[in-house]
Amino acid sequence: MVQNRSFLASAVAHSILLAGAAFMLMPFVWMVITSLKTPDEVFLADFHLFPSKWGGTDNYISAFTEAPLLRLMLNGAFVSLSILVIQVVIAAPCAYALAKIPFRGSGILMSLVLLGLMIPIQVPALPIYIAFAYVGLLDTYTALIIPFSTSVFCIFLLRQFFKTFPHEIIEAARLDGYSELEIVWLIVVPSSWPAIAAFSIFSVVGHWNDLYWPLIVITDPNLATPPLGLMMFRQSSQAGGNIGALMAAGTIVIAPLVLAFLFAQAQFIRGLTVTGLK
Repeated sequence: MVQNRSFLASAVAHSILLAGAAFMLMPFVWMVITSLKTPDEVFLADFHLFPSKWGGTDNYISAFTEAPLLRLMLNGAFVSLSILVIQVVIAAPCAYALAKIPFRGSGILMSLVLLGLMIPIQVPALPIYIAFAYVGLLDTYTALIIPFSTSVFCIFLLRQFFKTFPHEIIEAARLDGYSELEIVWLIVVPSSWPAIAAFSIFSVVGHWNDLYWPLIVITDPNLATPPLGLMMFRQSSQAGGNIGALMAAGTIVIAPLVLAFLFAQAQFIRGLTVTGLK
């Protein structure tokens, strides 16, 4: 009887999870299928999940020829990876100090870090925009990167991981003459790749998909990130009505994120597990 109840509970739980996964994936499946349809079939009143006539080739060719997708993706990769590297470089010593170096006021600083997690970018957006406009940094990569150079979430995540790092190894390194920064970059950080991989997924996906901030500070199409470029593509007179090509462009833009997550999936799950995040 107990085994039957356990099996039933497991079946119900997995059914709910599968239903939730299907619900979350449906928009992406719909986008991919729409990218394979002809323009006439997209607007048919009759519902057809799969295309009755192949239009994927024309849609994907239009996506590449009518929108600078390679330029958009290179911009997105440069901005996202630059932000990630700067965030880790700044956050790692901060997280190490909060986790392994006792000092007066560490509890207050940690409280400020947690408080920073609750402040969205929309709150300081206006003063940051005015500051960039004053110094003439609008329409530059700097305007896209610098506001996100410090991540309180990265500090919090790495601090949780560093707290599990054996203190005996750090003491032995100090006895061997290592400085604190050498301990951070030569000993602690190399063992923290699961946490860094987990944060990398959050950071890259978040900034690759960000439309709010690029829409404010960028007007030059050559500097547009993928979401901003797709919006410009949607508003262009020659391509705006081609929904199939728009869905094809969206599929191309999302594909690198899916591949990156599949590649780092094991490290991502391990990083969330060892840091205690749910």
